[in-house]
Amino acid sequence: MKKLIRTISWAMSLVMAIVLGILVFSWYSEEMRVQKTQEGQTEVQIGGDFSLTDHTGKPVTYADFADKPLAIYFGYTFCPDVCPTTLSEMTLWVEELGGDAQKMNFVFVTVDPERDTQEAMGDYVDAFFDQLIGLRGTREQTDAVIKAYKVYAKKVDDGSGDGDYVMDHTASVFLMKKGGAFSGTISFGEAHDSAVEKLRNLIASAE
Repeated sequence: MKKLIRTISWAMSLVMAIVLGILVFSWYSEEMRVQKTQEGQTEVQIGGDFSLTDHTGKPVTYADFADKPLAIYFGYTFCPDVCPTTLSEMTLWVEELGGDAQKMNFVFVTVDPERDTQEAMGDYVDAFFDQLIGLRGTREQTDAVIKAYKVYAKKVDDGSGDGDYVMDHTASVFLMKKGGAFSGTISFGEAHDSAVEKLRNLIASAE
């Protein structure tokens, strides 16, 4: 009887050890997965060179903007709400910055080059503030800059039945340091004071 009890106790101890080992291994594996994910996120490169055309017809690359910090927004002129709202807010940021706004570049890149002609881009950016530069490219050039900045942009049928569409796209403004390093973003709808503070800090980082 005692031998049977010892055998059962030993078996239970073995089972508990195995279960504990599995739990520890699972915890360790999850910790490593999270760590790798976090490391991967910090290593993500946002930004880079591009070849596009501004709203006046001038070919440009990132080098044309690298001498100052850059605020770059991706959208399209047919956008019914998010784009005009964001660019209107950007206009207020520029007004708040006053003379310091000249220490930055502000760019609007279309994700819909098929409809956003040079003329359309010119008319659109002129409706906001003088410093705003509109950029467009071929479909290939546009896809390249979208990929470089990790922007989401997808054509979506507008449901009208006549073939028209809207563009579902990233709504944040990307902030780049002088020289081209990624600094952060201003989210859609972010508080005015918070956005202006980020821009002031970005300007200060270049001085």
